Amino acid sequence: MRELTTAERKLFWHARRGLKELDIYFEPFMRDHYLQLPENEQQMVFKLMTCEDPDLLSWVMGYDVPADPDLVHILKVLHERVGPQ
Repeated sequence: MRELTTAERKLFWHARRGLKELDIYFEPFMRDHYLQLPENEQQMVFKLMTCEDPDLLSWVMGYDVPADPDLVHILKVLHERVGPQ
């Protein structure tokens, strides 16, 4: 595995949200899938990580859908790769 860049290390750290419901999705996704994503999807993950926890929780749990199509796409990728726990 290649060495992570400083920006990637920060993103991985930021993916640790502190809400167990989010961590069970984001931690395995970042660990097992993020580095294999194409660059455009990695940018979508970065955008997703800038969102607030209540919004993330609502989207990940399927209670709501974000207005941004990039976020809709990367959440679909997240669910395909990690799936419901």
